[in-house]
Amino acid sequence: MEYLPLIIQLITGAGGGNAAAKLVKKLDLGIVGNSIAGIIGGGLGGQLLGMLGMTAGPSGAMDLSAILGSVASGGVGGGALLAIVGVIKNALANGKTQSSGT
Repeated sequence: MEYLPLIIQLITGAGGGNAAAKLVKKLDLGIVGNSIAGIIGGGLGGQLLGMLGMTAGPSGAMDLSAILGSVASGGVGGGALLAIVGVIKNALANGKTQSSGT
């Protein structure tokens, strides 16, 4: 198992999570929350694409396309998981305020 693609996915996942939070302010979890959600999402996104055979080449070599694939899958996975967690957090927060107001 090569660790370089995973490290790339985790780092770009953190970046993707923070970028998604900056684009959609209401999903922001704070810099630490954005980074944690992004790291987890980057790792999961990279692993999912790896299972589908969309990351490293057939020989498993880390060429430019494999690195770009790791960057893209990590960033997108991080942003996607941040969006999911942010929506759930906002739904739970809205549910508490509505139920306490009644």
